[in-house]
Amino acid sequence: MLAMQHYNSSGILSPPPPSNLTTMQQEPKVEAVQRNDTRLPSNPTAAGLTMTLGILFNVVALVILAKAYNRFRRRSKATFLLFASSLVATDLAGHVIPGALVLSRYSTGIGSRADPESSFRVDTTDPDASCLFLGGCMVFFGLCPLFLGCGMAAERCLGVTKPLLHAQLVTTARTKMALTLIWLLALCVALLPCFSLGAYTYQHPGTWCFIKVMEGTGLKDLAFVLLFSGLALSSLASAFVCNTISGITLVRARLKRSCSQRRSAHSHDTEMVVQLVGIMVTSCICWSPLLIFGLMSAIRSYSDPLGIDKDTYRSLMVTGVRMATCNQILDPWVYILLRRAILRKIYRITKRQASLKGSLFRTTRWDASSFQNSEKKGVNKI
Repeated sequence: MLAMQHYNSSGILSPPPPSNLTTMQQEPKVEAVQRNDTRLPSNPTAAGLTMTLGILFNVVALVILAKAYNRFRRRSKATFLLFASSLVATDLAGHVIPGALVLSRYSTGIGSRADPESSFRVDTTDPDASCLFLGGCMVFFGLCPLFLGCGMAAERCLGVTKPLLHAQLVTTARTKMALTLIWLLALCVALLPCFSLGAYTYQHPGTWCFIKVMEGTGLKDLAFVLLFSGLALSSLASAFVCNTISGITLVRARLKRSCSQRRSAHSHDTEMVVQLVGIMVTSCICWSPLLIFGLMSAIRSYSDPLGIDKDTYRSLMVTGVRMATCNQILDPWVYILLRRAILRKIYRITKRQASLKGSLFRTTRWDASSFQNSEKKGVNKI
């Protein structure tokens, strides 16, 4: 009706009132700008490349671990290799399953409709089944590597400090049972929202789902975040303590080593502890931001609406989940690079370069001293 009033009988648009029409013309422009800002690119090249690299690295690490397990099946290292193989297999599954869902959301452009400030948004209070599944995968595949890293550190700490007790208690059957319990514990935590203990929802920019930490965070959501972050951070802290004890014990044993057999055993233990330290450092760097940012966002959202700080917390969460994704790509390199054969090669190369520098320094020093001696002889002759 208002638009029709601006047309005369000849069908020519008459000059509109300046104030009202200017306002009407500016509002769609602002809405269009908002749409363009929140719309994601439909080309998932970066996500596909990251997923491909993660699959490749994890498969290579699995092949290396399988060969090592066949070689050390009757030794104490077999338990560690079984843990490590389970960790890499979990990383591979955690990279493929959520990655495939994220790629599908990128390819269909669903992410641009999940933004609460976009006119194409979906109902974030009632996420679909794919969002619930993706959120559960994020929690499950987030806890499993941290639990496995903690279990590996505890197993090695017992093997280094109490080798006889380790030989009696740790067997292949018990190791498989421990792995099953770890996966079941992570699965139980991930399924808590199915029993109305917490909730999963879309996260900015809409291509992934996680625990509700940004808007409408209730007491159950806060408790769920506290449980998830508390278990994950406790696993990291326990792994740090166990690895520290193992490292100190190995250093003391190396200073007191007496026979070649014990030297060989400590060599294997050193390799495993170095790999565990690499796993721990990688997990701390990659997972701590998401755990801390999620906890901060949930506490702030529960106590007071985020308001103008919403964009800041959104960017923090996106940064955190990107770094957590890098953990599944970097973990295989711990086994690929921190093997004893690779470390020996690095040590030999470093030692060779150091010897070359030393010989060059000695040659230069000898040349300088010989030049000074010849100068002195010439002066004496004169």
